[in-house]
Amino acid sequence: MDKKEFLEYMKNASYIELGSEIFLEFHNLSDEARKITTEINNKYHTQKELVELFSKLTNKKVDESFRLFPPFYTDCGINITLGKNVFINSCCKFQDQGGIIIGDNCLIGHNVTIATLNHDIDPDKRANMYPKPVKIGNNVWIGSDTTILPGVTIGDNSVIGAKSLVVKNIPENVIAIGSPCRQIKEIKRKYED
Repeated sequence: MDKKEFLEYMKNASYIELGSEIFLEFHNLSDEARKITTEINNKYHTQKELVELFSKLTNKKVDESFRLFPPFYTDCGINITLGKNVFINSCCKFQDQGGIIIGDNCLIGHNVTIATLNHDIDPDKRANMYPKPVKIGNNVWIGSDTTILPGVTIGDNSVIGAKSLVVKNIPENVIAIGSPCRQIKEIKRKYED
């Protein structure tokens, strides 16, 4: 299975069984991601070099406006899609097998975890997984120490307060915070175009 086949499969996957071809590919991709993130995390790189390394990690051209403060951790890499002008602060952890899509002009705070896999509840099948993508709209700010769970969509222009646990979709143009995360305020733009 090549990377393109993996990504195509994951778009429609609803269940991944232990020992299956796709399960085994998870481990191959993890090995490759660890090599690249070890390079990112253990040596100084210019922002231009970080863009190149992140492009290699995601197997996609990452825009020159991308900014990263290492360390950064992921266990797959190729199912991350970034818009323009994305900033990822230090110590973030992305479990991206199920897909992570981040829109333009997003800020991801320190120590944010984004998960895209759940395990089976049945103890005899616990290693089996359910992938669900996480989608973050444009102009979103995710506060430090936040965890976003599988299948969540965060709407454009929203802010997620620090230390939140995002378990369900968050609409656009709101401030949301807490564990579980909930909307506390609407965002009104001061200036209209």
